[in-house]
This record gives sequence, structure tokens and C-alpha cells, in this order.
Amino acid sequence: MSSDRLARIRPAMEALIEKRKFFGGEIIVARHGEIVLHEAVGYRDWDNKVPLEKDAVYSIFSMTKSLTGVLALNAIEAGRFALTTKVSEIIPEFSGGFREDVTFYHLLTHTSGLPVTFTAKHGMYIDTLDEVIAAICQKIHSTAKPGSEASYAPLVGHALMGEAIRRTDPKGRSYRQIMQEDLLTPLGMKDTALGLRADLKPRHIKPHWLFDKSPLEHPSRRVAGTDGAFEDPEAEMPWVGIASTVSDIFRFTEMLRRGGEYNGARILSPVTVERTRLDETPGMINQLYGRNAIARGWEPAPAYLSIGFSLRGTEICHHQMGTLTSPQTFGQHGQGSTLYWVDPKHDVSFVCLSNGVMIEGENYERFQKLSDIAITSVI
Repeated sequence: MSSDRLARIRPAMEALIEKRKFFGGEIIVARHGEIVLHEAVGYRDWDNKVPLEKDAVYSIFSMTKSLTGVLALNAIEAGRFALTTKVSEIIPEFSGGFREDVTFYHLLTHTSGLPVTFTAKHGMYIDTLDEVIAAICQKIHSTAKPGSEASYAPLVGHALMGEAIRRTDPKGRSYRQIMQEDLLTPLGMKDTALGLRADLKPRHIKPHWLFDKSPLEHPSRRVAGTDGAFEDPEAEMPWVGIASTVSDIFRFTEMLRRGGEYNGARILSPVTVERTRLDETPGMINQLYGRNAIARGWEPAPAYLSIGFSLRGTEICHHQMGTLTSPQTFGQHGQGSTLYWVDPKHDVSFVCLSNGVMIEGENYERFQKLSDIAITSVI
């Protein structure tokens, strides 16, 4: 890759930081598994102009869904349930109406027909998985037939997945233990935890929203504030609850790039990883992000959702993974601040975690620019 072209990334980030679009960010770009760029740009503390350092810990928000999805695929490989298994077979209280027909395939592809919601019940604490599942089963009902539309599920789908993984675990472990023992420890992700582990707290960057986020509250009974769950070491949220570093997320992307293996640990079969690169939502628009696009004055883009991941796809449209990455590029983003992707055709990996949660339209433009600079550094 061209070092001169990669050098365009820092000034592109600095220009947005100067405009206070976000406060700072850390980025890794790699080719063939070798890191060619690792930069920390901007500030950890905007008000006091404290520089951002490379070992910062971030709340990765919905990037958590990828890790939960990988654990679900691991359980499927082990025969604990299947893509075609109805969720109600594992969680019987999740029944009634269209919910009877929701499968794990629907959850993994965001085609369950369940509504876009950021909480299971208004005003509830969302730090405890048992309580969230109980509220989902009591309050959340399908609004569309499973498989009929693509609608990104911020909470419900991956909460149900996490619970199914827990209920079918032959060792009877908690979801946090499963995440740690079956994924984080084998991959050497020592600075990653479900819940903000005490030793990570000094390096953690507290989420700071740069827009009115009133519906996006994450309260915890143990930590004060509307987003206390992101600072709670005991919070168990399989949809948004992981804290991590850029270096650790790079380890996760390496596992995916290498077909399911890293650090001597086989997490998934290469057969499974290859299957996750296919578009499972042809002809569909992502209902949530379609609305965001319209609000921005853009044409809604295809959903491009696979089993467990987002895809770049073929259409030229506003996209966080850029306009020039290959159609097979796959990854996941987190609310206004985090993104990783792997381009299997060009063998390039990209990870960026940032300080300051941007409004999604501006975040799309920011990551589209950085992704295009990264991929066109291939020569």
C-alpha cells in the first residue's frame, strides 16, 4: 500500500475534528494482516485538549452485535440450534402472532419483522439481560411478517440471540462468561469486556453525543446517568454492551479475514465465514437507515445485510464502507462513532473507533471518506 496515500487519512480526520464534528479517533488499516497504518488523532478530552492515545478504551455500541452474531454462528456450528430454528423453540415465552415464525436466520439478517426500538419497555433499566428478555417477551410484538422486510433491530434481535446462546450452553454459563471464554480470551482480546471491567475504566472514553439523543438512553441501576450502563462493569447487553480498543477489534477482524481462525484459536469454520459474505436482503431497503437517508436528502440505499454482518454491495450509494471497496466487503458499525470492515478481494482491513458520537448522516460521510482513502491506498 502507498504510504503517501495512507498519509491522507490524518488530515482528513483533523479537518473534521477542527470543525468539532467529533473529538478524536484511532484507526488501523492493514493489508494481508500486516498493519500499515495505526494512528491516534485528536483529543481524549476536548475541553482540556488532552491528546488521544492509542490504548484508549471505547464503548463500541452496535459493533457488539458482530461479536454476539459470531457466538450465535459458533452455537449453530455446534448444533445447539440452527438458522432455521424458531426462536420460540429456545425461548418459549417469545410467542404469539408473527413471533411464532421468527427464526435465528431472521434475527441475524435483521428481517424478523420486529420493531425498531432502543428499549424493551419505557423507563426500564437495560443493564440486566434477564429483565430485558422478560420485557421483550411481554411488550415487543412483530410489526411485519418475518422475511418480508429488512429493518435494523437496535436491541431486540441480539438480546434474544444472547439469551438463546445462554440457554443452550452445555456448561450453564452466563452470557458474559460465554463471551469471555469462547471468544475474547481465545482471540487474545485482553482489553475487551462485556460491561466496563474495572481495570479498563481509567482508559475508557465516556460516550459524548453530539446531537439530541433523547430516545437513546441506556440507564443502569448501579451507575447514575442516562447512559450509566456503558460504565457499569456488571451490565450484560449483547446488542451494545462491549468496551474495547482498536487493537483488540483488529484481532477480531483478523479472525474473520483468516476465515474464522486467529491466534491458534478456531472460532468459526471458513465455510461459515464465506456464507456470511452473501447478500440476504436483495431488493430490500433497510427501513431504519432508509429513513435516515431520506432525512439527509439521499436516495435510500439497498439494505445489503448478510448473516451477521453488513455488506458493501454493488450499488454506488452513501455507505460507511466507502464507494470503492469491493462488493464483498463486510463489517459492522456502532452508533455514530465506530466501524470495522474487511475487504476479502483486496485483503484490506479497517478499524476506526472515535470519541464523540456523530449524527448518523455526518458519520456516514466521515467513514465513507476514510474508507475510500484507505482502500485506494492499495497500489
